[in-house]
Amino acid sequence: MKKITLTTLLLLVTLSSLFAQQEKGITGFKNWLNPWTEFKPNKVEYGKPTQILSGSITKDTRLYKSEIYLLLGDVFVTDSTTLIIEPGTIIMGDFKTKGSLTISNGSTIVANGEDTDPIIFTSNQSVKKPGDWGGLFILGNAPTNIINNDTVLNYGLNVTDAKNISYGGDNPESYSGILNYVRIEYAGKRTKDYGYFNGLTLAGVGNTTTLENVMVTYCEGNSFAILGGALTLDKFVSYKSSSNDYIINYGAQCTMTNSLAIKSPYVSRAEASRCLYVLNNDSIENTDLTKNNTTVDAGNLTLINLSSDLDYDIKVGLVNEAIYIGNKVAFKINESVISGFNPAAILDNKITVNNDNLEKIVFTSNYFNNCNGNIFVKDNSSNEDLENWYGSRAFNNVYSKGPDSETFIEAKNSKHPDYRLRINRIVASRND
Repeated sequence: MKKITLTTLLLLVTLSSLFAQQEKGITGFKNWLNPWTEFKPNKVEYGKPTQILSGSITKDTRLYKSEIYLLLGDVFVTDSTTLIIEPGTIIMGDFKTKGSLTISNGSTIVANGEDTDPIIFTSNQSVKKPGDWGGLFILGNAPTNIINNDTVLNYGLNVTDAKNISYGGDNPESYSGILNYVRIEYAGKRTKDYGYFNGLTLAGVGNTTTLENVMVTYCEGNSFAILGGALTLDKFVSYKSSSNDYIINYGAQCTMTNSLAIKSPYVSRAEASRCLYVLNNDSIENTDLTKNNTTVDAGNLTLINLSSDLDYDIKVGLVNEAIYIGNKVAFKINESVISGFNPAAILDNKITVNNDNLEKIVFTSNYFNNCNGNIFVKDNSSNEDLENWYGSRAFNNVYSKGPDSETFIEAKNSKHPDYRLRINRIVASRND
């Protein structure tokens, strides 16, 4: 009996140790992508719209699962109004008018879906394509580092009152509502003067807002844009965006956990397209230097470039870095997987490589796989100093060259992929 007990105890200790070593990238005892995500949205028949949303919504409104809604043009939720969306509700952006939905500063959205019944924003086209419609904007009262803190969202939205597209304030705990189990598909319309819309724009959103289980698929612009604010993103998914997966700017205080970005060299546009594009500002002239710089604290991210011939795709210039870190940014990434990029990360060339700056840019316990180089300064082909710094045992980073089939559980499963890390057949798990 003692022998059996001792054997069992040793087995448990061994397994615990193995699991602890594998807690890199997205984690969970089960594949949390199932069943609410959809990696082939063009194969799904959503039906035809039965109700139209247009203009401004100025009183508390509920959208029902029994209806299918059409966003006709730019739609605004204003005047401290709450928009409640039932689980399973489908909202379509109109292709002709490039429909969009904006939750104005002071108003809230409660889109609390379920894993078996997600809320879906998608195109009304029978054959859907990236950029079919606008996107979703949520504007809040949390701080930015822009000189005029109360700034206007400049995307050419058709609005009658500029206050309905303003964001930013002095309340980092401001509440803009709930996004949970929400999918956003084929957004990112192109405008002549303002570029591409994002799938989901979070501007000045405060940290009491719930942001969990959100997927943006096939967006023509950036999947997610975080403009200022103080917020936590948990279980976010960007799939095959044409531009950046996550752009974080204007003094945002952003925590990212257990989130995913999947890029494809043949979907991304010719200009640089990264998983994480982290900046402090667009121009120093418009930045209040007394306010917080952009800060990102990321853990258990999985950043993947899916390529059947990575060497060739790199050679012809189709693959960029996974992470770009701008000047004055504080950035930390821990226990994450970065696989298949050219290189893994680039620091802006305004960042001087010294102890003070590198103490604000931290890579710890990460798994770098199949990258053409690890961490470089922009326009500098020599990275020996950075290799010595981040390659130190103190940072506990791991470097590997392995195909996706051996690195992830089921990266090539087109319907139900599983991007949790597999090492020696041990699955990355964490007791949630």
